[in-house]
Amino acid sequence: MTTSPNPSPDLIRQATITRQSAKKLARTSNQERQQSLLAMAAALEQSMEGIIKGNEIDLKQAENQTLQSSLIARLKLDREKMINAIEGIRQVAALPDPLNHRQLHIELDEDLILERLSTPLGVVGVIFEARPDAVMQIASLAIRSGNGAILKGGREATISNQVILKVLHQGLTYSCTDVSTLHLLTTREESLALLNLESLVDLIIPRGSNQLVRFIKSNTKIPVLGHADGICHLYIDQEANIDQAITIALDSKTQHPSACNAIETLLIHEKIGHVLLPKLIPVFESYNVELRGDPTSCTLGIIKQANENDWSTEYSDLILSVKIVPNINEALAHINKYGSRHTDAIVTDNLTTANLFLDSVDSAGVYLNCSTRFADGFRYGFGAEVGISTQTLPPRGPVGLEGLVTYRYVLRGKGHISSDYISGVRQFTHRSLAV
Repeated sequence: MTTSPNPSPDLIRQATITRQSAKKLARTSNQERQQSLLAMAAALEQSMEGIIKGNEIDLKQAENQTLQSSLIARLKLDREKMINAIEGIRQVAALPDPLNHRQLHIELDEDLILERLSTPLGVVGVIFEARPDAVMQIASLAIRSGNGAILKGGREATISNQVILKVLHQGLTYSCTDVSTLHLLTTREESLALLNLESLVDLIIPRGSNQLVRFIKSNTKIPVLGHADGICHLYIDQEANIDQAITIALDSKTQHPSACNAIETLLIHEKIGHVLLPKLIPVFESYNVELRGDPTSCTLGIIKQANENDWSTEYSDLILSVKIVPNINEALAHINKYGSRHTDAIVTDNLTTANLFLDSVDSAGVYLNCSTRFADGFRYGFGAEVGISTQTLPPRGPVGLEGLVTYRYVLRGKGHISSDYISGVRQFTHRSLAV
């Protein structure tokens, strides 16, 4: 574990203010939090051109620094991304209130009533690379769920992030939500010190490279929600529709190759490989995808041979590893060995084979006859997501509002004491009541 710097007095003060604002936000009504999001969305809409201009400055600096094309793709914030982000905020506003939802209602005894109620986490710290649209997503989900948020974006998106947060703050001035509920860190030292604020921050959410996620997990005592790798697979079965398989494979790889839900490995049943690959190779080549194949697929037309490292590499680029497998069991074995438990898919018309795959792959998302690119909070109807989790315990997959709330037990009595139940004077009824 690397020693992170101690938080400065200023950072402690800012985090304390954010926590106090979050406590105030947690007591607001559903309608008040909805109005806060709508005010943010309106402000973003009015300032869209200014945000895009700020992003263009970041893009120019990134290009001058010769950053990776995948990073620049995530950094770019065009009009379409802005419109989608604003729509996402309004969609989050329209979702059911995640707070004060009664999950459990039990009569322990007469006039002794137990409830379990959903409640905010408190303050979330989100550290992300590039992707300035993450500021908008995280802000909307945090406020809708009654949480404060401390954000730290990559230095390549500094201007974009600052402009966006300024606009969000402007929007919040027309609502009951304190602007201090959202705070942006600007230096690496602050983000490292944030990892030591376990008394003020309840959850850390990293969004970025596997190196970033692993570093954060190794350097904080605060719970961390996220995924280190996005090594996603698509398996094309012998009973797949060829045209459908090609369309799904192409979308899964090329629609947004730098995304964590883009496939990195294509597995093909050996009985269909000689038919599929001659059709698939020219299609991928037309999209400038570099194919790296195992020895069998290289005999079927792939030029470059894959090595062992390719099967465990998240390219985040127009590169795809291809492997011919003798049966579904070998496909499952490959996914279990090299996958990152993110999102894996199968193309087949055989329902038995499909169910075997869906039941056997232990990933956050397991798909049949559709692109892995659907692994996204917006596409799931969550409005937005704070990140994607590949852990076994919930939340898992795209994390929306439900990942930012916890629960507490509320017990109401009339002078009840435990001694009466220990002595036998009173007995528990444990009667379930309507939720």
